[in-house]
Amino acid sequence: MDIDTFFSRLWDDYTAMTPQASRIHDAFVDAGETIVNDHVAFRTFDRGAITLATLEPHLLALGYTRYEPYTFEAKKLRAYGYLPPAEGLPRVFLSELMCSELSTRAQSIIDDLVGQIDPSRVETPDVMWAGRLWQAPSFDDYRTLMEESEYAAWLSIIGLRANHFTISVNHFQHFDTLEKVLAKVESLGLGINESGGRIKGSPEVLLEQGSTLADRQPFTFAGGQVEEIPTCYYEFAKRYRDADGKLYQGFVAASADKIFESTDSGQRTSHAG
Repeated sequence: MDIDTFFSRLWDDYTAMTPQASRIHDAFVDAGETIVNDHVAFRTFDRGAITLATLEPHLLALGYTRYEPYTFEAKKLRAYGYLPPAEGLPRVFLSELMCSELSTRAQSIIDDLVGQIDPSRVETPDVMWAGRLWQAPSFDDYRTLMEESEYAAWLSIIGLRANHFTISVNHFQHFDTLEKVLAKVESLGLGINESGGRIKGSPEVLLEQGSTLADRQPFTFAGGQVEEIPTCYYEFAKRYRDADGKLYQGFVAASADKIFESTDSGQRTSHAG
């Protein structure tokens, strides 16, 4: 699979889960801007057939290279950033939950989920938008995971897919600051992730980030219970040059930690659609 097809398929799956993304994308195009994707991000477990080490070869086969490792102790995550094979292509951020740091009960729920994965499903790159590779958990199990890790609960029902795409503000002409971008997004009636501030990061750390609150849609849990659950969100990033004049390529862990909370079901605002 070539890299353009990979991201086209990924985008189709993402926008099906995230209707706001198409609205935001089209609004900026209509305003005369060019959309360039700064990065996409994936979530996974460190157990079963979809660990970071298992998924990484699909990125490497597309020409990506590991850039920097990241650790999020409070959220019990480890991650890597990946650089694309050519300028203008999106970076990738791949994280995994360190399941052993959860309770025995939560680990048992996760082991049951990943134990259902057909190993053959992870052999091709389309696993990156395969969604849930197991039967839906019960809502009680979902809530059990939520008590310890919003990330685990989200992954248990949403599955493996891009949890966000990211617009590069650097490529905008008119909406050339993150605040202008966020104001435009709010004018569409969409909510902004306020955790850690509307804008995470700063020119001093060479990266500013902001994001919407995730879209929501109903899911049917085991037993037939239907609940509305956060799906995916859209991010916006502005990168700055370092002392050598080189554009910063990495991620800022403190900011990414708060960006994760875009899918937090408890974070809602009056602007949310």
